Amino acid sequence: MANIVKQPCDEGVILSAPCTAPCSRNVVKWVLGATILGSSMAMIDGTVVNVALPVLQSQLNASTTDVQWIVESYALFLAALILVGGSLGDRFGRRLIFACGISLFALASIWCGLSPNVNQLIIARAVQGIGGALLVPGSLAIISASFDEAQRGQAIGTWSGLTAITSALGPVVGGWLVENISWRWIFFLNVPLAGIVLGILFWRVPESRNEDSTRLDWWGAALATVGLGTIVYALIESSDLGLLYPLVVSSLVVGVLILSAFIFVEANSRTPMMPLSLFKSRTFSGANLLTLLLYSALGGVFYFVPFNLIQVQGYSATAAGAVFLPFILIMFLLSRWSGGLVSRFGAKLPLTIGPVIAAFGFAAFAVPEINSNYWTTFFPAIVVLGLGMAISVAPLTTTVMGAVKQRQAGIASGINNAVARTAGLLAIALFNIFVFNTFNRSLNNRMATLGIPPQVQKLLDSQRIKLAGADIPTGVSAEISTKLKDAIALAFVDSFRLIMFIAVGLALASAIVALVMIGKNKKQMNETSTV
Repeated sequence: MANIVKQPCDEGVILSAPCTAPCSRNVVKWVLGATILGSSMAMIDGTVVNVALPVLQSQLNASTTDVQWIVESYALFLAALILVGGSLGDRFGRRLIFACGISLFALASIWCGLSPNVNQLIIARAVQGIGGALLVPGSLAIISASFDEAQRGQAIGTWSGLTAITSALGPVVGGWLVENISWRWIFFLNVPLAGIVLGILFWRVPESRNEDSTRLDWWGAALATVGLGTIVYALIESSDLGLLYPLVVSSLVVGVLILSAFIFVEANSRTPMMPLSLFKSRTFSGANLLTLLLYSALGGVFYFVPFNLIQVQGYSATAAGAVFLPFILIMFLLSRWSGGLVSRFGAKLPLTIGPVIAAFGFAAFAVPEINSNYWTTFFPAIVVLGLGMAISVAPLTTTVMGAVKQRQAGIASGINNAVARTAGLLAIALFNIFVFNTFNRSLNNRMATLGIPPQVQKLLDSQRIKLAGADIPTGVSAEISTKLKDAIALAFVDSFRLIMFIAVGLALASAIVALVMIGKNKKQMNETSTV
């Protein structure tokens, strides 16, 4: 459900790019329509897939590792290639690359919907991630190229508002499809949307490109993808094999070496996709470290929440999709207000207070037991978390753009956006290690206390990798079956609580980063920039 959380610096990408092909009044609505629908495809897909994961686990007989890869294969290519996607649009045409992204995303969606097993679904999701890396920056680039400074405020407001609505409706509609028709239709839903977008694009949206665009950093993109992928592979597989297993250790070492090579290439490239000189700004480095910590907490937590809601609390897929509506509503309603906080108080104060409030929200998620009442448990947690994030996101965008020179604001915003997506990618893989170990330790203790026969415990061993989705062994008595169900649910709650407390720590750490590294006002932010 990472896409429920507003990505930082989307507006920054739009505001910082030049207007190269201003559109006429009768074309405005078509440009916005195409970009909103295109962005919504990626947002809806990210949110509905998380709601569908418990069902996918059951129907495809998938392990927790398999389910992670369904999310991570998409997130990996999106995070690693999103900066390249923006550069491709500048070089070859924003409309063309956006259309390629939409087409690839739609074809991959069909593949996802037709996948007969979990392995094919994982591969198809990876292809979707490549399409997403083309269409997400493409939609932002088309808006920036089509609207001048006088028009951008209204265009951004319309784009933000309508994409927020689609983000809100996506999980509910997706949950309903999963519950009443089939999980396959959450992917097929993208096909008619893609057809509408492509029709509008080639009928009404003008082409634009940057004639001064630089060479593409293919080496950087390849190293970032392989390096991140290798580390994520090691972290995910460690849940089953153990952190000290030779394959896991060697993969971690290789991944770190490849990412080190990525840093070397970026430092010595004439046209790097991630200019390291930007990080000479203390405020820019602080903003990105804050983003990494805070969005790691969000990405990891929102991945595990649907499993808790559906497999432990007994929510339907539709109800689970609707749970986060208050969060999205708060983010939408308070976005303009929070944007004004920087001009009134500077960036340091909201970027310190916001994550602290978010930490209280994460802590509140640790309260629910089994079959808890939504209004007294999850609802307060969601409201507090939404308030904390609403206070944080807009000032974060302003901080990133104000920390560098104006000509570098576009790439700076893109880097921060990529950092947020990478944070979620790594967090899901890392958090699952804690979840798996805590779940198994808690389950062992509970079964020992309940006096579950050793032979029944042995039958359950093969199901542990499914966590809360573990199937009860056949042939056991009704009494033992009930005890095992409760033990499994409570063991997952124990592991879920640990994740919430880790998220609290990450959120508080991000507040400390803001306190130490972010300038108090725009003047100080600019003074910290030496690039």
